[in-house]
Amino acid sequence: MVASTDIPALYSIAAAIAIAGGLIGTGMAQQGIGAAGMGVIAEKPEKFGQVLFFFVIPETLWIIGFVLGLILLLQIL
Repeated sequence: MVASTDIPALYSIAAAIAIAGGLIGTGMAQQGIGAAGMGVIAEKPEKFGQVLFFFVIPETLWIIGFVLGLILLLQIL
């Protein structure tokens, strides 16, 4: 059973899991995109902007994880 004094600790753990999940998801997504993007840039350097755009899209995962972590820590919901 969880004591009432342990609730802030549980919120902190939940926030850490949310942020870590976002960071791990970003890394896993960028792993394949980065490798493929370097191949495209090696063959067609003019595609750099397009590859950069696709490489930046997964960055939204850590932003979502960070915002969710803040929501949990500040107990907004």
